[in-house]
Amino acid sequence: MSSPLQRRVRDRIAAPAYPWVTGGVVTAGAVAELIVIPAGVTTTIGVLVSAASLMWRRSFPPIAVLTVAAGLLGFAGDINLYVSIMVSGLIGCYCLGRRRVLHPALTVAGGALGALCVNLVHINTWSRMELPVPALWEKGSLSLFAESFLLTVVVFGAVMMGDAVRSREETRTERHLAQARMIAVERQQAAEAERAAIARELHDIVSHSVSMIAVQAESATYTTPGLTPEARDGFQQIAATARSSMAELRRLLGVLRTPQGGAALTAPQPTLDHLAELVEQHRAVGGVAELRITGERVTLPAAWELSAYRITQEALTNARKHAPGARTVVEVDYGAGRLLTLRVRDDGPGCGAGSGSGAGHGLTGMRERAALVGGRLSAGAGPDGGFLVEAELPWGSG
Repeated sequence: MSSPLQRRVRDRIAAPAYPWVTGGVVTAGAVAELIVIPAGVTTTIGVLVSAASLMWRRSFPPIAVLTVAAGLLGFAGDINLYVSIMVSGLIGCYCLGRRRVLHPALTVAGGALGALCVNLVHINTWSRMELPVPALWEKGSLSLFAESFLLTVVVFGAVMMGDAVRSREETRTERHLAQARMIAVERQQAAEAERAAIARELHDIVSHSVSMIAVQAESATYTTPGLTPEARDGFQQIAATARSSMAELRRLLGVLRTPQGGAALTAPQPTLDHLAELVEQHRAVGGVAELRITGERVTLPAAWELSAYRITQEALTNARKHAPGARTVVEVDYGAGRLLTLRVRDDGPGCGAGSGSGAGHGLTGMRERAALVGGRLSAGAGPDGGFLVEAELPWGSG
């Protein structure tokens, strides 16, 4: 992970004004340097163009070719190497590698050719200044090309540095995209698994109810005295239809089952009567929890009982995960208006699954369970701090 200082520096460099500010500073430095050390027309133009062109290097990266070329031209016009040319040349070479204006090999080859031309111009200048310059074919003449070698090394280093930074950023971007795709797949799989779990539970509930209808309709033909033949046929048709519906339900939803053993498939679904056990399980793993029940206990339809239990279970799981050690209170209110209200709140830091934004898998599943029975669920920071999950589940009008 990068430090706050590194992030601030990276943000400053990424700011739109950064190339204009740095280009302006180098240009101002070039003007001051030319005032202190006057140069010829060629060198003056080369120095100023090389420095000023830096301001457009981000909006138009190919201009870095002009930056480097003008810098080499300015150096060729005078045997003195201006500091502004060094700075603008390095930045220009870095930009060429960073933005991949050309292939790095072509960029380095072009820079080497430019360095050789500058060196040849300087050799000619030295000879006209009557300096002891050996002829190109004489012994020791290779030392004359040390300048072009050093310039090529500098160009190579700057271009390769820019290309390395580009490669690293591309790798970082690809890694972030891969992580985002993986997170999206995990969320989708979690949502699908949650829906599959709900479907399996509803399958168990509905199958049980339909099978009871079939058994009661069939037994009614034997236990109810004085039935007419038409009534007996009607009960038999009800039983046959119930069995057919149950077989169709198993055929459509049975694929959602996972092989967990016969006992797991036939185990009864939990209800609100099991909340005390759920709270005890939370305490057994180190949690601090309290169960409060208000109103008269009413036996709700199986889907409502199961949804309320699962919502409470997931809320306690989130509390253990995101606020370990926090005190959790589970409140169940059997309202007079056939409204069941669940509240699970803790005194933790208030950063539940998804931070209350709905992005967490647990919150998504709880909202789907509440919507399944016509209710609603909200989750977020509590009025007194901590995290609060509140669900209202209406369970009928009469």
